Amino acid sequence: MTPAELGEAARARRIELGLRQQDLAALAGVSERLIREIEKGKPSLRLDTLLQVLDVLGFRIALTEFDALRPDDPSQGRISP
Repeated sequence: MTPAELGEAARARRIELGLRQQDLAALAGVSERLIREIEKGKPSLRLDTLLQVLDVLGFRIALTEFDALRPDDPSQGRISP
């Protein structure tokens, strides 16, 4: 998942929950600016604050293993040797 895709998912869920950016920020204990940055797909965010927002939205991040040294699917962020 790219930062842009994560932002789109967060925005869609916020709207589905009937929350304004200001509401989500207050519930997560973060700034409204951070909410805007997440929704715009900012590629560099602090993990702890991102997790606070995702928790309020009812999202969890899951880790999955893949072979990072195999270049067979560039969309998965694999590195070509």
